Amino acid sequence: MLEQRVMLADEAATIRLGISLAGLMRRRRGGVVTLHGDLGAGKTTLARACLRALGAMGAVKSPTYTLVEPYSLGSCRVLHMDLYRLAEPEELYGLGVFDEPPTLAWWLVEWPEKGGALLPPATLEIQLQASGAGRLALLRALNSDDFPD
Repeated sequence: MLEQRVMLADEAATIRLGISLAGLMRRRRGGVVTLHGDLGAGKTTLARACLRALGAMGAVKSPTYTLVEPYSLGSCRVLHMDLYRLAEPEELYGLGVFDEPPTLAWWLVEWPEKGGALLPPATLEIQLQASGAGRLALLRALNSDDFPD
């Protein structure tokens, strides 16, 4: 697995990473991006920036309570998931996400560990963690083409 480390000095840097992530999502038809990190690490900020860069208009809601928010953004279909409230991975079946597999849509998944082995392998994993006054983003991908620009 290939790794990249990106220092995010502030929220603006997290937003720039989200915009870069949108570039990856435009280049491919679908895949799975997992966002890892503690509460307040910046997962939703990153996801929101990505969705806005892809063309989402209006409120970009965190799917904390709905668990899944679908977006049709031109030729890009994105399922933004927040699995924090899942009690067990099998609850994914009731969300309808398997009707839109990551070969046809992007799955942008916060708290992927709650989905367990039912989640398909990640195209790109992003781990966000505090580092001094900012954050460190550790990106992991199987292929160099799966990193944001």
